[in-house]
Amino acid sequence: MSVLVKEPEAIVHAVQGFSADTVRAHSAARNEPAWMLEFRLAAWRQFEAMPWPESTDEAWRRTRLTGFDLNQFTPVANAAGKVEKGELSKLLQAELNEMDSAASMVFEDSGLRNSVFHARLEDHGVIFADLQSAVQQYPDLVRKYFMTEAVKPDLNKFTALHAALWDTGAFVYVPANGRVTLPLQIILNQATAGVGGYHHTLVVTEQGAEVTVVDDLLGAKDGLQASVVELIIGAGSVVRYMNLQDFDHSAWNFLTGRAVLSRDADLRWIQVSWGSRLTKAFLDVDLMGAGGHAELLGIYFPTGDQHIDHQTLQIHRAPHCFSDLLFNGALKDKSRSVYMGVIQVHPGAQKTDAYQRNGNLILDPTARADSIPGLEIEADDVRCTHGATAAQVEEEYVFYLMARGLTRAQAERMIVQGFFQAVLDRVPVESVVHKLERVIERKIGG
Repeated sequence: MSVLVKEPEAIVHAVQGFSADTVRAHSAARNEPAWMLEFRLAAWRQFEAMPWPESTDEAWRRTRLTGFDLNQFTPVANAAGKVEKGELSKLLQAELNEMDSAASMVFEDSGLRNSVFHARLEDHGVIFADLQSAVQQYPDLVRKYFMTEAVKPDLNKFTALHAALWDTGAFVYVPANGRVTLPLQIILNQATAGVGGYHHTLVVTEQGAEVTVVDDLLGAKDGLQASVVELIIGAGSVVRYMNLQDFDHSAWNFLTGRAVLSRDADLRWIQVSWGSRLTKAFLDVDLMGAGGHAELLGIYFPTGDQHIDHQTLQIHRAPHCFSDLLFNGALKDKSRSVYMGVIQVHPGAQKTDAYQRNGNLILDPTARADSIPGLEIEADDVRCTHGATAAQVEEEYVFYLMARGLTRAQAERMIVQGFFQAVLDRVPVESVVHKLERVIERKIGG
């Protein structure tokens, strides 16, 4: 059963601001089934009931929402989720051309703009669909996994808002023993200024499957993005996921991501934070089955007045699991970074092997990096280590390179790139590595 309205655009424009009526109009304009409307409204009620983060909350003690007002944003760019299918901008076309992918989707504002399939994924039972279409075409699968196992609507204030108003998104499903050799590429360009966006990535793999997924996030000038990433990884599956955030420096960005790993699953998650005015990212890996292997790797480079905050959780529930976290960040100008991470080992998760390291390179004395690693261990046969560093560029290193003919800017660029190399060496897609290297150069050059 679908909920229909005759004039969705008129209803959307009649509703001002964020409200249950906005949620109803958003769902109706997309011709969604009744169960999705009920899901959205339940999430909206949770959103209204939950308090806004305060400086007394441990997770928000170092990241304050000063200047943030939800009412300053238009709730959604386009309730119906329909955009013109025409030529892509040079920027988006370049993003598409850069990566050799099995398939790609381009979203603009709240709708699908373009999709290209270089491989016949459906012949192997693989689903790569925009989430709006997947709700209609694969309702049983979406209803089973969408915000039920990994990220639930009531996890925080912004996940509740996301669940009520999600717009763009990709649904990736790889059946047992299915293998997608080239990456699946997702590009979001939040083109309209001052609007709210709620991008969702849902990846589900069955036993023995393998897939690489790349999220490329752009735009959001003077806007809000409250996104969710869910990775549900079946036994023995291999997942490579990359989240490349390069929003406008005026954007407010809130990300909640969680990976759930079954027995012997293997995950490598690359999280890159270049853009936004403020980013608050909650990133969890949950090792639920024995023998799981998870790597969580991050790069961030705030400049100007940017504020980038990552909060990670490595959850070990089962024995004989391995997790490795490495987040490296460089900071310029008056920017600030916050990293807070916990390795959590549950009772019975014996033979856990877990690492956590956060490194910061301070390029200006006015920049600041806070790092708070932590351990919560309830098993007695484990190996867990954590560490954090903050250092400035050593002048003798700069002098050494300049003595060999490099300018100061070239010397600093080489030092910063070398600092990031430990993460770049573990990025599994060559075109992504080249893109990250170019952005590092751009950031160093101001």
